[in-house]
Amino acid sequence: MTTSQTSARPADTAGRVAAARPLRMFLALDAAVTAGNGLIYLLAAGPVGDLLDLDTGLLRGIGAFLTVYGILVAVLATRPVPAAGPTKVVIEANLLWAVASVATAVFGWFDPNTVGTVWILMQAAVVGGFAVLQINGLRRLSN
Repeated sequence: MTTSQTSARPADTAGRVAAARPLRMFLALDAAVTAGNGLIYLLAAGPVGDLLDLDTGLLRGIGAFLTVYGILVAVLATRPVPAAGPTKVVIEANLLWAVASVATAVFGWFDPNTVGTVWILMQAAVVGGFAVLQINGLRRLSN
């Protein structure tokens, strides 16, 4: 076997990197929105809690989680071709978050006010949208 048969050809690698651009962009946008939201919850839990009628401790906990999660997604987005396994974990986490958020709003968990309920549903739509975009980006990469 020759070296060219055992290693990826530059054209193939360049093609995969190009095919991965949309997925990387959707992961990067997800990371920025998630970490940004997390930092707002961490640094402004009082005013945000007052606006949404949610407990500041809850917001700080969610903020810490979202900040760390956003950083991890950002690391994944920096890869020339994000690995399928970790990308699927991000997609599944986003889908789970979106479903749990809708359930939170529908069942009134944490007892938010109207603004809080609308916010929860809006962020569920955004996170669900990221999941759909990431699914499509991963499919494009697989083809």
